[in-house]
Amino acid sequence: MLNSLSGRFLILTTVFVMLAEVLIFVPSIARFREDYLLNRLERAQIASLALLADDMLETELEAELLENAGVFNVVLRRDEVRQLMLSSPIPEPIAATYDLRDPGAMTLIRDAVVRLFTPDNQIIRVIGAPVRQAGLLIEVTMETAPLRMAMIDYGLRVLALSAVISVFTALLLFGAVRVFLVRPIKGVVGYMQRYAAAPEDARGIIQPKAGVTELREAEEALLQLQTELTQALKQRERLAQLGGAVAKVSHDLRNILTSAQLFTDRIEASEDPLVRRLAPKLVGSITRAVSLCESTLAFGRAEEPAPTLTMVNLHAIVQDVIESEQLAADASDVTFANTVAPGMTLRADPEQLFRVILNLVRNARQAIGARDMAGTVTVSARDDGSKWWIDVADTGPGLPPKAQEHLFTPFQGGARKGGSGLGLAIAAELVRGHGGRLTLVRTGAEGTVFEFGIPQGDGTL
Repeated sequence: MLNSLSGRFLILTTVFVMLAEVLIFVPSIARFREDYLLNRLERAQIASLALLADDMLETELEAELLENAGVFNVVLRRDEVRQLMLSSPIPEPIAATYDLRDPGAMTLIRDAVVRLFTPDNQIIRVIGAPVRQAGLLIEVTMETAPLRMAMIDYGLRVLALSAVISVFTALLLFGAVRVFLVRPIKGVVGYMQRYAAAPEDARGIIQPKAGVTELREAEEALLQLQTELTQALKQRERLAQLGGAVAKVSHDLRNILTSAQLFTDRIEASEDPLVRRLAPKLVGSITRAVSLCESTLAFGRAEEPAPTLTMVNLHAIVQDVIESEQLAADASDVTFANTVAPGMTLRADPEQLFRVILNLVRNARQAIGARDMAGTVTVSARDDGSKWWIDVADTGPGLPPKAQEHLFTPFQGGARKGGSGLGLAIAAELVRGHGGRLTLVRTGAEGTVFEFGIPQGDGTL
C-alpha cells in the first residue's frame, strides 16, 4: 500500500496540506492575538463609559467593571487630557507595552510567537485607538495568562481542523489518482505482461484509449514498440526456419559438390583441348561453391563455442594461415608477408584465432586476385600493454561502398561478386568472443586494413 503510487501520493498530499496549514497557522494565531487585545480595549472603553455617566462609582462596581473587561486599569485620553478612568492594584510591574494603533504584520507575528512560547504570566500595557472616535487613545494593563491560554486553545482547534481538511483532501486526491492515473497505468502494465507471456497473441497488443496526454503518449509508444517487436519476431522466426532449410540444403549440396570435385582430377587429364581449357574454370566454380556451403554451415550454428584460452604463438598461427593460402594462390600474383615477431605469444583460442586470421587473409587474397594484378597481404601485430593488436593489410582495390555499408552483415557484406560476406561476419563474432572488436581501419585505392585487439590480463576477457 505505502509503496504504491497512490499510497505515496496519499502520504505526500497529507504532509503538504499539513505544511500549508502550518504556514497559515502562524499568521492566524497572530491575528487572533490582535483581535483578543482589541476586544479587551473595546470592553475597557465600554466600562469607562459608566464612569463618564456617573463620576462617583462604588468600589465594588468599579472592580466588577474591570473584571468583566479583563484589565487592571483603563486610561482614556480625550481632548489631549489623559484620564485614569478605572483602576485597581497591579500585582507586579509592567513587563512590556504593545501599541495596536498601526502595527506591522511581522511585528504582530513576532509578538504572537513570543507570547505563545512564554509560559510565565506577565503584566503588559496595551495601547489602541478608541472605537467610534471616542478619544485619542485608550490604554489598559492586563495579565498574559488568559491571553496565552486562549491562543493555545485557538491553535489546537486550527490544527485539528487542518488535520481533518488534509486527510479529507488526501482521500479525495487518493481516489482521483486511483481512477485517473493508477488504473490506466495498471492497464498498460497488464498489456505489457500479457504481451511478454504470449507475443504471438494479438490480444496482448494495446489499444490506446487514455484521456491523459502523458498516458496516451505512453500507450502509443507501447503500441509502436509491440508492433515493431511482433514484426521482428515473425521475421526472426521465418529467418530461423529459412536458416534451417539453407543449412540442410548446404550440407547436402556440399557433399554433392565434394564428389564432383573429385571427378575434376580426371577431367583435367583429358586430352581434349576444349576440356583442358574449361576444366580450371569448372574446378574454380566448384571450389567456390564448396567454400560457400561450408561458410553457410559454419554461420548457421546456433552460436560459436566459448573460446578455450591458452598461450599460443601468434607467429606460428599466421605462418600456418599463409602456407594454406599460398596453395590456393598464384605466387606470381599474390605475395604474403608475416611480420609478427617469432617469439610473440598471446592468450587466445588457437583454432578460433586461426579462423579469424584465415578469413581476413583469404578475403584480402581474393580482393587482389579479382583485379588480375600482383599484390601483397601483410599480417602484423603489436603489444601496447593492455591488448594484443593484429592487423591484416592488403594492396587490393579497396572495398566497394555497398560492402562498407553492410560490413560484418552476413549475405550482404560481400566485397566481390558472388561473395556472401560470411567470412567477415564469422571473424567478427569470434573476435567478440575473445572480448575484442574487429574494425575496418581504412580502405581505398591503396588497399585495405582490418584490425582487431585481444585484451590482456588473467584470462577473464
